[in-house]
Amino acid sequence: MSRVICAGHLNWDVTLRVDALPDPDGEVAVDSRRCGGGGSAANVANGLADLDVDSSLLGSVGDDEHGRTARAELADNGVDVSHIVTSGDLETSTKYIVVEPSGEVMVLGCPGANEAFSADDLPEAALDGADHLHMTSQRPETATRLAERAAEHGVPVSFDPGRRIDDRGYGPAITSVDYLFLNDREAALALDAFDLTEQTLVLKHGPEGAEIRDGERREAHPGYPIDVVDTTGAGDAFAAGFLAARVEGADDQRALAVANACGALASKAPGARTSLTWDDVRAFLGE
Repeated sequence: MSRVICAGHLNWDVTLRVDALPDPDGEVAVDSRRCGGGGSAANVANGLADLDVDSSLLGSVGDDEHGRTARAELADNGVDVSHIVTSGDLETSTKYIVVEPSGEVMVLGCPGANEAFSADDLPEAALDGADHLHMTSQRPETATRLAERAAEHGVPVSFDPGRRIDDRGYGPAITSVDYLFLNDREAALALDAFDLTEQTLVLKHGPEGAEIRDGERREAHPGYPIDVVDTTGAGDAFAAGFLAARVEGADDQRALAVANACGALASKAPGARTSLTWDDVRAFLGE
């Protein structure tokens, strides 16, 4: 059984590196083009597998070459893909990720099959054997029901709603989970809109590190100075590191240190997925 179940998007990513983002009605040349599987839930599941944590993915793709390739990439890395739904009506979702030299990104998304799965597509047996459920962007009703089902099985839940937190009606899901992963912009919106006194907040501050807020308790880690190449997937690598550390029994400070190391490793390399190893993580930790 998988120790961590990840639920959310599985995409096909097309990453375009440019010298600068174009002005309105402008044009820039593409310096390089890279394609491969992506999607936040898939990235976290892949990162967990890199870190020797049994992981599985609940998501959906189209019945096409991109979907088959994205699924095969995960399986080859050790992710349990048996809960991935294949839609015969929709194509695999494609994201175009434009990266400028500073490492900042702009994302263009094409609608597709990445939300064709439902909470009922996760078998009871999977939850019975799980230590944790991690959710990323998906239909709000699916996220809410998954959180409810996990609670019925005594499985703790984390949720990283992503950049669309302010327009997807995630309130019931957000207030149903145990851990909430947010960057600074998302935290400003969520803290203003929801009562989060029952949630443990894992706040990502980019180059300033990260912190945990649990009631009045605060735990912070400053992060690591690096030369950023591409921030695509850095938050997903952060989540994978945090969850890998926690399921192995690490305390909050250790989990933050590992998570920041994984986010830094992802930011130092192009693309949404970076191979995460404990040797590289320990090097960041000075061990």
